[in-house]
Amino acid sequence: MIKINQKLIEVSQIGYGISSSEKSKILELMGKYSKVYEYETMEQLEFELEIRLQIIRAAVLLYKSGVKFATFSRSKCNEKYWRLTEKGAFVLKPNVLPQTAIEDIFLNGSKYAFECATAIVIIFYKAVLESIDKEQFNRLFSGLYLYDWQYDQDLDLRTHEGTDFLPGDCVYFKNPEYDPKTPQWQGENAIILDENLYYGHGIGITTRQVIINFLNTKRKKNSNKSAYLTHRITRLNVNYLSQFRLKTFRENSLICQHVCHFSNLIISEIGSNTYLL
Repeated sequence: MIKINQKLIEVSQIGYGISSSEKSKILELMGKYSKVYEYETMEQLEFELEIRLQIIRAAVLLYKSGVKFATFSRSKCNEKYWRLTEKGAFVLKPNVLPQTAIEDIFLNGSKYAFECATAIVIIFYKAVLESIDKEQFNRLFSGLYLYDWQYDQDLDLRTHEGTDFLPGDCVYFKNPEYDPKTPQWQGENAIILDENLYYGHGIGITTRQVIINFLNTKRKKNSNKSAYLTHRITRLNVNYLSQFRLKTFRENSLICQHVCHFSNLIISEIGSNTYLL
């Protein structure tokens, strides 16, 4: 359900002017769930839909960037912009803009390697970068630090237990009987791209079942408990971030036409493999 200015709103009252099919799908899901998605203004709802598309786009871009999966001890980064700590954290170097450092991960992915939680946080940062004023981004995240689930308080991620899965959410696949020799596969954080399409760093863009099957190959000997998708959902607090949104978002309304930033992406699934064209 959707509530704007303390009033429940029917999706039909909002969605007739949305040209993007991806935004329409997200809006329809929000309307069907019993969870109440509450906004002060229509612009906040518009920002929610836009930033979710940016999260999806960032996940696809990270997948195509050439970044590698690595444990914390084997993490690497472009040391032109980041200082790599002994524990595998990336610390923004002095006099480097946060915008520049985040963009470099997507432009020079072959210089980077990290595990899945860090990948998710990077995706959220990239989506925010593309959705708010750049000067505000550089001010808010001037002390950028990338490590596991650690992030700046202004990123303001919220986690809850539920089944109201939406494209742009981060979800968690748990592997309850993982092999202790490979603790990095005790689970997988993944971004929902579509109804049954996910991006998990180290696994790729694929379906729910393929992620589960992959994790099941990383179980300890004689295990019989399958990996599974949990009800843990992590998403941005867009109502807070919307105050920094780009001017173009403030001036446009939901009845204006939007261009899907990844409309030229073709995803083809053959057997257990997924291809991006």
